[in-house]
Amino acid sequence: MTAPAAIVIGASVGAIDALMRILPALPKGYRPAILVVVHVPPDRKSLLASLFGERCALPVKEADDKESIQAGTIYFAPPNYHLLVEPDFTLSLSIDEPVHYSRPSVDVLFESAADAYGDSLVGIILTGANQDGADGMRAIWEAGGQALVQNPATAEGTAMPLAALAACPGAQAFPLEEITSLLKSYSSPN
Repeated sequence: MTAPAAIVIGASVGAIDALMRILPALPKGYRPAILVVVHVPPDRKSLLASLFGERCALPVKEADDKESIQAGTIYFAPPNYHLLVEPDFTLSLSIDEPVHYSRPSVDVLFESAADAYGDSLVGIILTGANQDGADGMRAIWEAGGQALVQNPATAEGTAMPLAALAACPGAQAFPLEEITSLLKSYSSPN
């Protein structure tokens, strides 16, 4: 399968454990950019970039407003900001109202990334305890992208995976190991 230009991931309850099974497994030189929204408390500094930066072969950073998206880089949305992909493939941060009580919102990232990347995008919903990401997953699928969901039976929080599967008829559910294997396959020569 042709490697996508970007991968967007959304998670909430249980996110760190799930992401630890995926992101450190990606090899140095991996091409797609990876943009991640995790629901974190708005009033404290996020440690996600440093936590994953120590364990990943790829560069990991907290997203900055107006920066250009670089291939093979993992970006985490900062606390209390929506993360969006602009049509020119730069990032923007927004303090618009929370969506599904969340800022950053998975839907906001997924919908903006679907508009920018179209069929060269993979969306992944992992464990989580609300509906955030379901509408965005449908937007990715309708734009021709690929929609992957953590099998709810393996998720600490089942609400996000179940909502995504219900909203997006083209979504496919897999255990984390299979999602990781699929993502790693994008680094192989086509």
